[in-house]
Amino acid sequence: MMADVPEHRRMAILFDLDGTLVDTVPFILASVRHAFDGYGSCPTDAEWIAGIGTPLRAQLASFARCPDDVEPLLARYRSFWIAEHDRWTRCFPSARETVLTLAARGHPLGVVTAKTEEGAYRTLRHVGLLERMGAVIGADSCARSKPDPEPVRLALSRLGAEADAAVMVGDSPHDLAAGRAAGVRTIAALWGACTPEVLRAAAPDHLLEDIAALPALLEAITQGS
Repeated sequence: MMADVPEHRRMAILFDLDGTLVDTVPFILASVRHAFDGYGSCPTDAEWIAGIGTPLRAQLASFARCPDDVEPLLARYRSFWIAEHDRWTRCFPSARETVLTLAARGHPLGVVTAKTEEGAYRTLRHVGLLERMGAVIGADSCARSKPDPEPVRLALSRLGAEADAAVMVGDSPHDLAAGRAAGVRTIAALWGACTPEVLRAAAPDHLLEDIAALPALLEAITQGS
């Protein structure tokens, strides 16, 4: 049986969702292509990936030809996302097992995502992780979104956790910037959407190549603090 972690060493862990816990970047890109089909122009995969971690509406607005086009693009994106979600959405290898291990050790867990809360709840429920999350913060949960620290601070508040005893795990510079600004340690997820070079340039506190190694990294952090 997995040994429990003493309460004073139970760091709170905040996860990004897409590209960190769930392998949905191909699904996101397919949704973008559907939204822009027939529009006359479409962002490249690299252009869209650069904005992953920021709210969908803001991303669409940056590629729309005029403000009036944003709502139709958003409607097309969401119609595809709703219809295809369960077929495309799955956890990364070892992600579910890692979350269950951390929960069993008593770590407070939360998600801070650029999805809407409703979308985040659907995804977490589908992959069987919703009940393990003590906080789920979406783009519509507060006034500002990543890379602003507000959603990270809100998640910490809901978990009853302090910033100096928490980490943010994410696969985009926006995740890392939000965590850093909120005063938590940052862990770059190298298996997600952004390249290792992009994530290293964001100067995270730690680089992680495999989510299965997260429990050991947390143990090393707590022993060194």
